[in-house]
Amino acid sequence: MARGNFSRVTEFILLGLSDTRELQLLFFTLFLLAYVMVLLGNLLIIVTVRTEPKLSSPMYFLLCHLSFIDICYTSVTAPRVLADLLLGHKAIAFEGCMAQLFFLHFVGSSEMFLLTVMAFDRYTAICRPLHYTAIMARGACWALVAACWLGGFIHSIVQTLLVLQLPFCGPNTIPSYFCDVLPVVRLACADTALTEWLMASNSGLISLGCFLVLVASYALILAKVRAHVSQGHRKALSTCASHVMVVTLLFVPCIFTYLRPAGTLPSNKYVCVIYTTFSPMMNPLIYTLRSKEVKESMWRLRKRCRA
Repeated sequence: MARGNFSRVTEFILLGLSDTRELQLLFFTLFLLAYVMVLLGNLLIIVTVRTEPKLSSPMYFLLCHLSFIDICYTSVTAPRVLADLLLGHKAIAFEGCMAQLFFLHFVGSSEMFLLTVMAFDRYTAICRPLHYTAIMARGACWALVAACWLGGFIHSIVQTLLVLQLPFCGPNTIPSYFCDVLPVVRLACADTALTEWLMASNSGLISLGCFLVLVASYALILAKVRAHVSQGHRKALSTCASHVMVVTLLFVPCIFTYLRPAGTLPSNKYVCVIYTTFSPMMNPLIYTLRSKEVKESMWRLRKRCRA
């Protein structure tokens, strides 16, 4: 059935972060710096892991994929935000809005699943070290990464289809700087109670479920480390601390945003900045500053590039 039977809206208006020109220029500068840091930091991690033989363990294999996902995730919203802040253009076509919504949830949920896989990797390395090589073989790692992308696609296509089946015939102003399911659903010219609960169950429960799995795995790791204190376990615990910081930055704002029906609380666009921009920006800093191997490998890469 044609989309015209459902919607008379051909574009949406993104209100952005501020109407004040001075603040828009300030936000443009901050977003530009954050986006450049995301690109350079995560590209540096990818190049370092791919060129350094000592970083061939499953943990760094997964870290390389996390960096790639962070680049994709931030690129879904950041270029559009930068253009809107600089040019003052706030309109986005209906098709563009749906595409942004789809890719945001596709890459974002894939990252959540990948972080869960990374927690499983650390749990296996610490709690089942004798079986670690067999469990986290390269083929198994590729299968887990593929499963993360597949899970993200299924989640995102469900979210997008739930939005597309709604009629949009009146208001088209989105009080945010990007298209997301909650602010878009509020504009529908229909009773969206069931759709809101389905979306909360989809995005919210995925966020909460992955978060609880991560918390449980790190609790088991902590119990193991406390029972068997050694230099190797201290090193593993330091790595887990980095993962916990990443998990907190990503999951807590997502749970706050999505684990509720759309009409219960007003959306907070500044909370969205945390998981769309700030978290991907902090990942390279968190992992490099707390990993001696990565810092040493980056130093060797720098020497090779200068030679």
